[in-house]
Amino acid sequence: MAHQAPQDQPSVFLIAGPTASGKSALALRLAERLGGEIVNADALQLYADLRLLSARPDAAEEQRAPHHLYGVADGADGWSVGRWLKAALPLLDDIRRRGRAAIVVGGTGLYFRALTHGLAEIPDTPPEARQEAEAQWRTLGEAAFRERLASVDPQAEARIEQGDRQRLVRAMEVHAASGRPLTYWQAQTRPPLAAADWRAAVLEPQRAWLYARCDARMQAMVEAGALDEVARLMARGLDPAAPVMKAVGVRELGAHLAGETSLEAAVALAQQQTRRYAKRQSTWLRNQTPDWPRLAGETDAEAWLRAL
Repeated sequence: MAHQAPQDQPSVFLIAGPTASGKSALALRLAERLGGEIVNADALQLYADLRLLSARPDAAEEQRAPHHLYGVADGADGWSVGRWLKAALPLLDDIRRRGRAAIVVGGTGLYFRALTHGLAEIPDTPPEARQEAEAQWRTLGEAAFRERLASVDPQAEARIEQGDRQRLVRAMEVHAASGRPLTYWQAQTRPPLAAADWRAAVLEPQRAWLYARCDARMQAMVEAGALDEVARLMARGLDPAAPVMKAVGVRELGAHLAGETSLEAAVALAQQQTRRYAKRQSTWLRNQTPDWPRLAGETDAEAWLRAL
């Protein structure tokens, strides 16, 4: 029987992992165990247009526990990390105020980082500052540009990797527009969640098992009607750069619908891209959440649940 979380227990649980790793199933088991509510932390599951391709929980699963921030965005409306955080924090506060546990689950690592580390409130910069910084990059080249950045923001210059033009230019742009280094603004950041208020785990299954799951799920999505979902999305004529249009499967299945490739080839390519996406997610989580417990399979998941 579901019950409210004990007072001495963290009120927020974070479950992260790559696509097809079983995050949603684990979150649902935890929600039922604690009488908790589930909050989406997957950028693509925000979109109403992508129930199938984003592997959103189905209606039966949503009836087993309250679900929040699923299918709330229109495909034409791109959500940033900041926008997700502003939507998620009031939800977490409300869930906790009602004495229930909040289970935040998804594969978008930056959402979890925003919750546990904060998101810098950097002032808006005018287009002119960006254009000037870009012009300096083109004129000076990376080495001389770095020297100039080091004179105003040495910490940013030191930590930004070689060849990362976008972040180098951004650091210069912020200093030019605000009169303060990007490092200053980032140092003002405070995590929205206190360390004592949350507990986390990362699903990290064996690669062969995960890749087989990725392949099987993409095939199941197609059999469940993913082609129709992509056809409806393509018919909207959205900007190809919109986040919803970059979801794995949209471009591949769209090419089949346009007569450019066979269904078999489109599915195979979508499966390959899903595996690559899962690998990128796993790598990010390994690098950014090294101290979070790892759950390699069902035995680990059961042990983690029992220990809560």
